Amino acid sequence: MPISLLVASSDPHFRESIAESLLNVPTAKMISEYPEVSSNLYIRVLQDLERHPEAALIVDLASDPEGALKVMEKVKQAAPDLYVIASNYHADGETVIASLRAGANDFLVQPLKRIEFRDAMARLERTPRRTSVTTSRLGKVYSFLGVKGGVGTTTLAVNFAGVLAQRKQQVVLVDLDFTANECAMQTGTSPQHSLTEVGENLSRMDQALFEGFVTRDPLGFFLVGPPDQVEQRPIFTEPMFREFANFLVEKYESVVIDAGRWLSDEVALAALQSSSTVFVVLTQDLAAIRNAQRYIAALMRLGFNQDQIKTVVNRYQKKPGANLATLEQIQSTLNQTVFYGILSSPAASAALNKGRPFVADREAAADLNRAFRAFVDKATGAKQALKTA
Repeated sequence: MPISLLVASSDPHFRESIAESLLNVPTAKMISEYPEVSSNLYIRVLQDLERHPEAALIVDLASDPEGALKVMEKVKQAAPDLYVIASNYHADGETVIASLRAGANDFLVQPLKRIEFRDAMARLERTPRRTSVTTSRLGKVYSFLGVKGGVGTTTLAVNFAGVLAQRKQQVVLVDLDFTANECAMQTGTSPQHSLTEVGENLSRMDQALFEGFVTRDPLGFFLVGPPDQVEQRPIFTEPMFREFANFLVEKYESVVIDAGRWLSDEVALAALQSSSTVFVVLTQDLAAIRNAQRYIAALMRLGFNQDQIKTVVNRYQKKPGANLATLEQIQSTLNQTVFYGILSSPAASAALNKGRPFVADREAAADLNRAFRAFVDKATGAKQALKTA
């Protein structure tokens, strides 16, 4: 059986050395990189194991041995059958024993040596591995990332959460666009609390307390976002979000995130790294396509894989005008298949002006509703959906 590796290391040189070492092991390949060995690493590992149940994990302990051991222990608790290889510059008895106690199956000394790496891969190959998909009990995280303003990122996130809630899922919609803060506007609400209160109470957070800080939409999903005052950026940091994400996926079936359009925002980036799927939202105009090309390239450099990144063309026109690209031209430029095209419809703008998701009124937006629900089906794997394009 071919070897599939997940590599967790904050050191790009270590990840590069793994990639170089794999050149000498033709049966092995690296399928995912995790640049952060953080507390919610287990979320991304479980997401990748659903797609690649046979995969093994290499964890670099060098930068923070104590912290990395705790992370590795949490990963093993979440996936007991996962084959884990720990790695560090030190291979004294105490370090190796601590790794084994945290759940490691093998140990590699840094800097990596070709023969030792090849032997470790041979040991892994001889070990029985899972071949069937194990469905995670954790909630799914779906993030919507706009390549520029005005492409409809918030509209897609709000209505995606709405459809899932209509299907009786426990859903939380998180607005991380700290400037626009449009999820509240599109749901016609004026939240009394925000991410500020969430951040201040993370250490004692439970489901009852959290649901006291959120707004419940009539469709059934919970909404939490930034304060309404645009000048008041909440004290909500990347580590806070990672802890928050751990809480959300353990308590709710689906988490939908409006990640805005700023890849440079550390909180939004942490959200993307916690996501089962990142929907890169664009339209058919040249500026959006160019930005989508840049965003996808940046995500790939940051360790995301093709399975996670889904391009979605919003306001899709099958017969675009002179200044818009066709689906084939977009796919050729991005070198990636477009996951879905959300049909252009005046019903979306009408619903936005009313301050309600368009999925709340199936009759008023029948064509758009059918298309959008087919998109949700395909995105969540609910059933085989018909393509709109």
